Amino acid sequence: MRAGDWGGQAACRISDADVLFVEGAEQHRAKALCTGCTVRTECLAHALDHRIEDGIWGGMTERERRALLRRRPTVESWHALLEAARRKHRQTGADPRSSGQAF
Repeated sequence: MRAGDWGGQAACRISDADVLFVEGAEQHRAKALCTGCTVRTECLAHALDHRIEDGIWGGMTERERRALLRRRPTVESWHALLEAARRKHRQTGADPRSSGQAF
């Protein structure tokens, strides 16, 4: 799948977009839409690479994305990093978080 082709496959495409732009406890419900989404990684990479500040993207809130960007300031392409981690996971069956890679 090319970098920009994921939107039509997103689980949230069938819901009201306003559901993903909420605050407080409502964010937990919004993040649940991302659970099991087949393009969650692409969505998160898009939000991180484009520094999107509002809403739930790839199962992460704006606060979670900001914290991640602060922890990993040298990442030039989140798309490339997350795709590499996904490939490694598929090859080894290992959880990328267990290798010390904190995304």
